[in-house]
Amino acid sequence: MSMQITRQADYAIRAVLYLAQIKDGSRTATSIVAKEQHIPPSFLAKIVTQLSLAGVLHTSRGAHGGVMLAREPKDISLLDVIQAIDGPLQLSECVEDGGFCTFERNCPVRSIWSHLQEELAVHLQKTDFAQLAAKREKP
Repeated sequence: MSMQITRQADYAIRAVLYLAQIKDGSRTATSIVAKEQHIPPSFLAKIVTQLSLAGVLHTSRGAHGGVMLAREPKDISLLDVIQAIDGPLQLSECVEDGGFCTFERNCPVRSIWSHLQEELAVHLQKTDFAQLAAKREKP
């Protein structure tokens, strides 16, 4: 098991950050986002669908279509985007309840994984796209 976010979540973060940097919040063609952020268009299409279902993006079709943030950048956290793509944050299967491990009740490591997972979730939740956009050069 790896403690890396998926490539798809990384692409999603880049796409949302790009959109967060657009001051007027206007719609942007997905082809522009894909090109500017070096995201394969086929990957981006799936990402946009997942982020739209999670309420992170608004999408529209047609000549003036495209994608835009569904909420203010300050109201979208890194955790929101990662969980929209990868599902619930999980450092180790042993953190999950349900009897995965036979040592579950008497395991000194489980509490460490649980604490780390909780700390990571809190940090990702506190980090929003307004903060990230302020740290990055504008497109």
